[in-house]
Amino acid sequence: MVTRLILAAFALGAAGSGAQSRVPPLYDPVLLNIGVVCKWNSHCIGRQQRAMKSALAYVKKHRAAWKVEQCNRNSARNGTRKDWIGFNNCIRNPAIQRLASRRR
Repeated sequence: MVTRLILAAFALGAAGSGAQSRVPPLYDPVLLNIGVVCKWNSHCIGRQQRAMKSALAYVKKHRAAWKVEQCNRNSARNGTRKDWIGFNNCIRNPAIQRLASRRR
């Protein structure tokens, strides 16, 4: 309930201030996720977006699916929330090794 009130207040504040945005935050799930993780702090949102772009460019270039899966587990916050700074640090870490496959 509190989250809905915060989102509604943010949407009304952005609409009233004449903010220029290509997509409203309520319809952009990535920005909404980052905003909730950062508690709508603009400095934190900027850092998360830069880390997201950097991590996605690295993944596109290196295509290491096993590392993406491992870092996804490491960077999850409360299930679906993603910490992009943590993911970017993890994906670029050369010390991360492939896990041995489990036997059944």
